[in-house]
Amino acid sequence: MAGSEKHERDAGTAMSSPMVSFDWWRALIRVLASIEAVRDGRALYVLLATFCGAGLAMACAQASLARDDLAWAIGQGAAALFVAFYGVNAAGLLLMDRALARPARDVADAMEDALGIGHRVLLTLLCAVLVGVLLAGVLLGLYWLSSLPRIGPWLFTLVVPLTVVCISLFLMAVAVVVAPLTGPTVWAGASAIEAIQTVATMVRTHLLQAAVLAGGLSLVTGLVGAVSSLLVVIGGRVMAEASVLVLGVDIPPEALMGGLIGQGVQVRDPSHVPPEALQYISAATVGGGVVFAIALVLPTLVYLRGVCEIYLTLRRAASGEDSLR
Repeated sequence: MAGSEKHERDAGTAMSSPMVSFDWWRALIRVLASIEAVRDGRALYVLLATFCGAGLAMACAQASLARDDLAWAIGQGAAALFVAFYGVNAAGLLLMDRALARPARDVADAMEDALGIGHRVLLTLLCAVLVGVLLAGVLLGLYWLSSLPRIGPWLFTLVVPLTVVCISLFLMAVAVVVAPLTGPTVWAGASAIEAIQTVATMVRTHLLQAAVLAGGLSLVTGLVGAVSSLLVVIGGRVMAEASVLVLGVDIPPEALMGGLIGQGVQVRDPSHVPPEALQYISAATVGGGVVFAIALVLPTLVYLRGVCEIYLTLRRAASGEDSLR
């Protein structure tokens, strides 16, 4: 316990002292190397199951809404959010284990642990929302003072730049620190209070570094998504053309590609489509949906591993350690 307290004091001292030189190049390399997350089979399995479960629940919610069954639609929509939130946290725990070189936990343990820590993420995000509400209240108060006679126009001269700067910094902090790094902070083992303190410290001391690293992660995530989409489209077109030729069904090849882009195939007049073709279209839609889910999971895996690396890099830099040792 004494050693832990000493480490926290040392970290706090390093954060409050002048910032040590930050190795930008190696930090970016570490973030870009998060592309190796596509090889993490356990996290891939968890995310794939999460997306499928959340998608199924959302489809049920849409069907209930179409039947004007509002209660069921709300419940099924909430179930979709529940599955997506805790599934992503479980995958994040698995990826953080790998980033920290911790013994990999089982998928069942990751799901159980995600249920136990999810509230910490929500509490940290709630604090950010409260800070935003407080900031909005202060700015509205200043605008009200600016409406007063005589002093108002003079005060408004200061309120204009203050509003622009405050809102810009707050949105930047939310986009590059609060939203992406709250999860990794909790996945690394922080309590709710520690997560709030850590995120606040990173906003105060490493906002610029977080913005640059988040930009690099967006680049590699977008690249993985673009390559995945391109391969799916090319492979899907070849599959569709070959299927029409080999199966001998008289349908446009595009009818077999709907599931590959996350869309269902709507047959408006089934009488103009051979019965056997309808069966193949349904099968291709289901199978294509699986491929679409996998293509969507890959960039998500890279992003989650990337935010873990950003968090660890900034944490070690804040404590004065070599972030890439």
